[in-house]
Amino acid sequence: MAIIDELNALCAQTLAQISEAPDSAALEGVRVAVLGKKGTLTGYLRSMGQLAKEERAAVGKAVNDARNQVESALEERKAQLASQELAARMEAEAVDVTLPGRVQQMGTRHLISAITDEIADIFLGLGYTVGTGPEVETDWYNFTALNAPKDHPSRSMQDTFYVIDRTGEQTAVRGESDVLLRTQTSGVQVHTMEDQKPPIYIIAPGKVYRRDVADPSHLPQFHQVEGLVVDENITFGDLKGTLDYFCKALFGPDRSTRFRAHFFPFTEPSAEADVSCGVCGGTGHLHDGERCRMCKGTGWIEILGCGMVDPNVLEACGVDPEKYSGFAFGIGVERVACLKYNVPDLRMLLEGDMRFLRQF
Repeated sequence: MAIIDELNALCAQTLAQISEAPDSAALEGVRVAVLGKKGTLTGYLRSMGQLAKEERAAVGKAVNDARNQVESALEERKAQLASQELAARMEAEAVDVTLPGRVQQMGTRHLISAITDEIADIFLGLGYTVGTGPEVETDWYNFTALNAPKDHPSRSMQDTFYVIDRTGEQTAVRGESDVLLRTQTSGVQVHTMEDQKPPIYIIAPGKVYRRDVADPSHLPQFHQVEGLVVDENITFGDLKGTLDYFCKALFGPDRSTRFRAHFFPFTEPSAEADVSCGVCGGTGHLHDGERCRMCKGTGWIEILGCGMVDPNVLEACGVDPEKYSGFAFGIGVERVACLKYNVPDLRMLLEGDMRFLRQF
């Protein structure tokens, strides 16, 4: 019968396609084309009802034989291709165990955090404690209690970011809002004097904010470590001895310090403390006679501001200025980091360049 010849030809053609299938995807395409719902061999099974009764048995047997041969060939070829593909994948993904391993790079503390900890360790060794406070302060704690009322000209040097309340009634213009991002950690000193009776020996590390344009020596957000001592019979000599010890502990025992008269609203008398330049050894000139760029030929580098606590500040915080005296100081962490490691630009500390940060 012609139909059986067609089935035999279809079976032979399908077996050839199965043996030539290059991969599992091509083999699946052959299976669907022949045995799928719309496959050629399936079409013969669906047309059995149209055949004469005497032909159905012979045609049905031929269809089943062809189906069995195709399914058997599909299973065998599928196993062959799976084995070949597995071997190819293993070869492609093979790992050379003789290669050295990939070492996980260890992280370190950021230079700013490391310097902050180093400063804290020095003062903790002197018996100080660490105080903390909010970064969002009121005008009282940031300025007024520190002898800087609203009309004080020193406020213009520490202009900052003011906070708008939810009602929208306050504006972010200086002086019109009572809540602001702190310009210094001195507010922690005020909180401490309000909450703790003397003697007080604290340092207050933390972030501060000012409306400065970022440049090599200024940042709108930076870190400070401020210190406060309030006790009986505290003198300027105690201040000088403490800061001289600090500078030698931080920069090296060969470094010298000096104090220059200055003005701060919350200390009287006030001073700027300088440390001798580590690049030129305090001479102002390098070995070849060239003027030292680090200290600009002076031999000294400004390191911090300090002074005796103004009696008005003590009185505003509930401390008797007739019985107690004290001193305070403020250290810029980024500035100390740059001076200690000769970093030319403060912004390099914040750019996240790992080539720079890994040096420390």
